[in-house]
Parts: sequence; structure tokens; C-alpha cells
Amino acid sequence: MIRRAAFILFALGLNATVVCAQEGTLTVAVASADVYKGPSNVYPVIGHVSRGAVLHVSRNLGSWVRVTWPDSPDGVGYVHVDTGRLSTTTAAAASTVTSQPSSQAPPSPTKSAPPPARTPTAGQVPVHRGVAAMPESHLFGLGGVIGSMSTFGATARAWHANRLGIQIGFTRDAVASDVAPGRVTSTQFEPGVIYSLFDSVSDYVWIRPYVGSGVSFRHQTLRDTAPGAVETSQSGVGFRFFAGTELTFASAPRFGLSVDLGYRRFPTPFPGFEADPLSASIAGHWYIK
Repeated sequence: MIRRAAFILFALGLNATVVCAQEGTLTVAVASADVYKGPSNVYPVIGHVSRGAVLHVSRNLGSWVRVTWPDSPDGVGYVHVDTGRLSTTTAAAASTVTSQPSSQAPPSPTKSAPPPARTPTAGQVPVHRGVAAMPESHLFGLGGVIGSMSTFGATARAWHANRLGIQIGFTRDAVASDVAPGRVTSTQFEPGVIYSLFDSVSDYVWIRPYVGSGVSFRHQTLRDTAPGAVETSQSGVGFRFFAGTELTFASAPRFGLSVDLGYRRFPTPFPGFEADPLSASIAGHWYIK
């Protein structure tokens, strides 16, 4: 139990480190860098910044960074990290950094020429990769879950500002015993909260690790197959800690696939039918908006 608690504290400490590292600046190193509406080059370009401009980075998404851009409707834009030099900074220093608005044209009278096309050598075939748009956010999704101990059920997940989330699960599982006759079936209602540690967004996949905890309202029923046995039911309340990762692929931007590991603690009123406190589950959520 102490080792599990230490792991949870380590994960929370790692989260604090990652969040602090989100603040920084991007110094443009190309003649003219495009600012996009979303973290992919299929989104519309909403502005340009010239070489030497310093942009305030509010979130590092891996291949892209979200920067302050006053000319956009939501006040942010996205720039590819390959267009500049990324560095971290404190909040006080970041407040003094300004970005060049899109209304100011680059000082160069001509646009930068695109990189020369690569000519395939003998025996090589040029590959043209299609890039699909990644979602800017997932707000509310419905889906299902399967897990260890023959667990299956329905789940719902809602995110606020891509960081804090609420998760509700309604599942059913069954446990048999090697030392007692019968079978225990359980239904549980598990509301909880989740917190995204960071985002990593590329042109093809969105990776979002998270940690969470919740309360487990559990109803168990023992069905004994012995002659004359009476069916018995008990209810109890427990808790659950878990950590996992949600994956969203560019080919299906509304679907999120989650894999997590968890630790559950709840009353076991039937001797011999103690469930394994460690669990693994796979869930899928279709985000309505």
C-alpha cells in the first residue's frame, strides 16, 4: 500500500513538473513562419511572423506549440516547432514577451521560397503522405469499457479546457472462487475526476496521459449452486485510483481510445470471493462535441 501511495505522489509530482514546463517562448528562426488555427498544417493560416520574433508559448504539444495570438477569435494560434527555437521561461519573464500580429507584414518584400523538392534516386519511389486534421478539443464523449474480471459496461467522459475531466462508469463483473461454491456478480457505479498530465499532438495522433480517482458504489450478489442455497446480496462503498492514456488518431478525430491501470478497494462481504485490487481496462469514447 505504501509503494502504491508513493507511486501516486510521484505521478502528481511529475505532473507539476510538466505543467511548469509548458510556459516558454519560441524564437522564429525562418524568414516567415505561418501561424495556424489548429495544431496541424491542414488548418487555415491566420497570420505570419518574421525571423527573430518571440512568441509566448502557452502549451507545448510535441510537434506544435500553442502561442498567444490576439488576432484570432480565441486569442491563440499554433506554430510548428521546426520554425524556431523553443525555450522555457518563468511566468514573469513570459509576460514581457510580445508577438508580432498578423497585420504586420514580414520585412522581406518577398515570401520565403518553399524547400526544394527532393528528386528520387534510382530505385526510390516518392511517397506522398496525406495529413488529416486533429481535433482542437474533446468536450463530452460516450462509450463502453471492458476490463479484467470479465468487466464490461458503459462510460461517459467530459473535459474542461483539455485538462480537468469528469468520468462516470456503470459496469458489471463476475468473480468465481476456488474455495467456495457459487459465483458473485457485481454492479458498480463509479463517478470520478481525471486530470490530463500533458498533450502530445502530431499530424497523426493525439496522446493524452492522465491520472484520476473516484468513488465506487458496489452491489454484490452471491448465487450459490448448492441445493437449498439462498441468493444473498450486499452493498458497499469503495474507492479507485487509476492512470492511463487516451489516444486519438487523425483518421477518426472524434474517437478516443483509452487504456488504464487501476487500484480498487471495496468491501468483500463474501469470504473466498475477494477480487484482485489491481485492474486493467480498455475504453472507447465517441466525442459528441
